[in-house]
Amino acid sequence: MKRLLLRADDLGYSYAVNLGIVRSVKEGLIRSVGLMPNMPEAARGLSWLEGEDIAIGQHTNVCLGTPCSDPATIPSLVDEEGQLKSSRTYRQSFKDGIDFVDYDDAVREIEAQHQHFLELVGHEPDYFEAHAVMSETLNRAISDVAAAHHLREQKASFDPSKKVLCGTTEVRMCCEDTLKPEDYHPADFIRRTAESIEEDGTTVVVLHPGYLDAYILGHSSLTTNRTKEVDALIDPELRSWLEAQPDLQLIDYRDIA
Repeated sequence: MKRLLLRADDLGYSYAVNLGIVRSVKEGLIRSVGLMPNMPEAARGLSWLEGEDIAIGQHTNVCLGTPCSDPATIPSLVDEEGQLKSSRTYRQSFKDGIDFVDYDDAVREIEAQHQHFLELVGHEPDYFEAHAVMSETLNRAISDVAAAHHLREQKASFDPSKKVLCGTTEVRMCCEDTLKPEDYHPADFIRRTAESIEEDGTTVVVLHPGYLDAYILGHSSLTTNRTKEVDALIDPELRSWLEAQPDLQLIDYRDIA
């Protein structure tokens, strides 16, 4: 049996992003949703998904907004105003061969976000990972916090040719570079990915469905392609195509050991 997991990141990013994710769950194919615990819209997004049979993960966010811990205690992660350093800062530092993240700072903020996740959701995350940031130190801290709390960690990967662990299961992760191509067609991407799954293999497709508002337009370089993903995920034709594929099972993170 081939297994396909469609994941939506960024619940809590903004009001409009929440709307797109919720529609992708209620009308579409999404059954795994990553929550940004530190964001002001996190609680509202969760309330809109109340009663839905989905996996909720901690999409640990160290590159946007106000941290859950005291900014004074995590100096390597925040700017002069006490806000988390931007993803642009992380990308530039990675290009320069610099990892500015302090391990203890990372653990402190990850733990604080985990505590806030528990307060918001009421149970442990169904999976545990981090918003895409280039930092080996952060990845190590994520793994250590996950191990300390016996959580199902989804290891990060930007190379679909390699397998990484999710819990104790090897999975392949696929995420289209949606920051660049204007001709991005998410339904085609999902179909191609499904066709490429090997027998008895598990593939995770990372998506960012959402609608747009002033906050997302001012804080993210990923904009219109979010809306394309909503349209694809609620498309009955894509659902019918996936359900017609022999030996293909649509799963969520609770189905992974």
